[in-house]
Amino acid sequence: MDENGTNLGVVRTNEALRIARERGLDLVEVQPNAVPPVCRIMDYGKYRYEESRREREARKRQKVIEVKEIRLRPRIDDHDLQTKLRQAQGFLADGAKVRFTVMFRGREIAHQELGEKLLQRVVEAMTGHAVIEQPPHLEGRNLILVVAPHGSVGQAVERPATTTEKG
Repeated sequence: MDENGTNLGVVRTNEALRIARERGLDLVEVQPNAVPPVCRIMDYGKYRYEESRREREARKRQKVIEVKEIRLRPRIDDHDLQTKLRQAQGFLADGAKVRFTVMFRGREIAHQELGEKLLQRVVEAMTGHAVIEQPPHLEGRNLILVVAPHGSVGQAVERPATTTEKG
């Protein structure tokens, strides 16, 4: 095939190379396993450049979903928990998934029900903001819950403006 996509038919290799050189182009083997092999006359450097540009554009358009982690302890105070939940809501508003990890140290692992109750409170607080992607499960000494933003998972939701007043 020539640079315009026109089929030149079956041509010997040395003849195809001569035609490519006359036109200042390259002879590229497209399907080596076909009988006879299919070759194309093209500007290979230009082809590789355009292919890399297409790949770069595709990478720009794809959305990378971040997973943010918020670590908790089983005996966390209410106000500290509220602060962590506000932080998680901000992450969800930005389109990131949030992993809540309740870390047990020492003998705390004997009271896993405290961690489960804590994650249940987290689920209740996140009801309007997120969907549960992975229910609470134990991994080693950590109890883990993963939540994702509402709607299309990974799409950034418009974040509400917050005003802070310093006195």
